[in-house]
Amino acid sequence: QVQVVESGGGSVQAGDSLRLSCTASRALSLVAMGWFRQAPGKEREFVASIVWPVRESIYDDAVKGRFAISGVNARNTVFLQMNSLKPEDTAAYYCAAGRRFGGSWRIPGSYDYWGQGTQDTVSS
Repeated sequence: QVQVVESGGGSVQAGDSLRLSCTASRALSLVAMGWFRQAPGKEREFVASIVWPVRESIYDDAVKGRFAISGVNARNTVFLQMNSLKPEDTAAYYCAAGRRFGGSWRIPGSYDYWGQGTQDTVSS
Protein backbone atom coordinates (compact mmCIF):
# COMPACT_ATOMS: atom_id res chain seq x y z
CA GLN A 1 0.00 0.00 0.00
CA VAL A 2 1.34 3.40 -0.99
CA GLN A 3 1.88 5.79 1.85
CA VAL A 4 2.55 9.50 1.75
CA VAL A 5 3.19 10.94 5.20
CA GLU A 6 3.60 14.60 6.13
CA SER A 7 4.98 16.07 9.33
CA GLY A 8 6.03 19.41 10.75
CA GLY A 9 2.86 21.45 10.96
CA GLY A 10 2.02 23.65 13.90
CA SER A 11 0.89 27.01 15.24
CA VAL A 12 3.16 30.03 14.94
CA GLN A 13 3.10 33.83 14.93
CA ALA A 14 3.25 35.97 11.81
CA GLY A 15 6.83 36.30 10.65
CA ASP A 16 7.88 32.94 12.04
CA SER A 17 9.04 29.89 10.10
CA LEU A 18 7.92 26.28 9.76
CA ARG A 19 9.43 23.32 7.95
CA LEU A 20 7.27 20.57 6.56
CA SER A 21 8.53 17.13 5.62
CA CYS A 22 6.98 14.44 3.47
CA THR A 23 8.04 10.93 2.60
CA ALA A 24 6.45 8.56 0.10
CA SER A 25 6.91 4.81 -0.09
CA ARG A 26 10.38 4.06 -1.43
CA ALA A 27 9.03 1.41 -3.77
CA LEU A 28 7.59 4.16 -5.93
CA SER A 29 9.40 5.65 -8.89
CA LEU A 30 8.34 9.28 -8.73
CA VAL A 31 8.67 12.10 -11.23
CA ALA A 32 7.56 14.92 -8.95
CA MET A 33 6.47 15.74 -5.44
CA GLY A 34 4.58 18.82 -4.42
CA TRP A 35 2.67 20.71 -1.77
CA PHE A 36 -0.87 22.00 -1.89
CA ARG A 37 -2.89 23.76 0.78
CA GLN A 38 -6.54 24.17 1.58
CA ALA A 39 -8.07 26.75 3.88
CA PRO A 40 -11.59 26.30 5.33
CA GLY A 41 -14.23 27.04 2.71
CA LYS A 42 -11.69 27.31 -0.10
CA GLU A 43 -10.47 25.02 -2.85
CA ARG A 44 -7.18 23.20 -2.64
CA GLU A 45 -4.46 25.38 -4.15
CA PHE A 46 -0.97 24.78 -5.43
CA VAL A 47 1.99 25.86 -3.30
CA ALA A 48 5.18 24.37 -4.74
CA SER A 49 6.55 21.31 -6.49
CA ILE A 50 9.86 19.76 -7.40
CA VAL A 51 10.30 17.83 -10.63
CA TRP A 52 13.16 15.38 -10.26
CA PRO A 53 14.21 14.56 -13.87
CA VAL A 54 14.60 18.19 -14.87
CA ARG A 55 15.61 19.42 -11.40
CA GLU A 56 12.97 22.13 -11.52
CA SER A 57 11.24 23.83 -8.62
CA ILE A 58 7.91 25.55 -9.21
CA TYR A 59 6.21 28.03 -6.88
CA ASP A 60 2.92 29.80 -6.68
CA ASP A 61 3.34 33.58 -6.77
CA ALA A 62 1.82 33.88 -3.29
CA VAL A 63 4.75 32.04 -1.72
CA LYS A 64 7.63 32.81 -4.09
CA GLY A 65 10.54 34.28 -2.20
CA ARG A 66 9.23 33.09 1.18
CA PHE A 67 8.93 29.31 0.72
CA ALA A 68 11.57 26.89 -0.54
CA ILE A 69 11.03 23.32 -1.66
CA SER A 70 13.81 20.77 -1.61
CA GLY A 71 14.16 17.02 -1.39
CA VAL A 72 15.99 13.79 -1.95
CA ASN A 73 14.79 11.89 -4.99
CA ALA A 74 16.28 8.56 -3.97
CA ARG A 75 14.42 8.70 -0.68
CA ASN A 76 11.12 10.01 -2.10
CA THR A 77 11.37 12.80 0.45
CA VAL A 78 10.49 16.45 0.05
CA PHE A 79 10.68 19.43 2.39
CA LEU A 80 8.94 22.78 2.41
CA GLN A 81 10.72 25.55 4.29
CA MET A 82 8.21 28.30 5.00
CA ASN A 83 9.60 31.66 6.12
CA SER A 84 7.99 35.02 6.85
CA LEU A 85 4.67 33.31 7.43
CA LYS A 86 1.48 35.34 7.17
CA PRO A 87 -1.99 34.69 8.59
CA GLU A 88 -3.21 33.99 5.06
CA ASP A 89 -0.84 31.00 4.94
CA THR A 90 -3.06 29.29 7.49
CA ALA A 91 -4.33 26.06 5.92
CA ALA A 92 -4.04 22.32 5.88
CA TYR A 93 -0.97 21.46 3.82
CA TYR A 94 -1.01 18.32 1.69
CA CYS A 95 1.90 16.49 0.14
CA ALA A 96 1.40 14.94 -3.29
CA ALA A 97 3.43 12.55 -5.40
CA GLY A 98 3.28 12.05 -9.16
CA ARG A 99 4.53 9.08 -11.16
CA ARG A 100 4.37 10.35 -14.74
CA PHE A 101 4.50 13.48 -16.87
CA GLY A 102 1.31 14.52 -18.63
CA GLY A 103 -0.02 17.70 -17.11
CA SER A 104 0.82 20.80 -15.17
CA TRP A 105 2.30 20.16 -11.76
CA ARG A 106 0.22 23.09 -10.55
CA ILE A 107 -3.01 21.10 -10.67
CA PRO A 108 -4.03 18.34 -8.25
CA GLY A 109 -5.03 15.96 -11.03
CA SER A 110 -1.40 15.55 -12.11
CA TYR A 111 -0.56 13.70 -8.89
CA ASP A 112 -1.24 10.08 -8.07
CA TYR A 113 -0.83 9.90 -4.30
CA TRP A 114 -1.70 12.21 -1.44
CA GLY A 115 -0.93 12.51 2.22
CA GLN A 116 -3.49 13.10 4.94
CA GLY A 117 -2.47 16.72 5.49
CA THR A 118 -0.90 18.69 8.29
CA GLN A 119 -2.42 21.84 9.78
CA ASP A 120 -0.48 25.08 9.88
CA THR A 121 -1.92 28.05 11.74
CA VAL A 122 -0.35 31.51 11.61
CA SER A 123 -1.59 34.08 14.10
CA SER A 124 -1.23 37.83 13.64
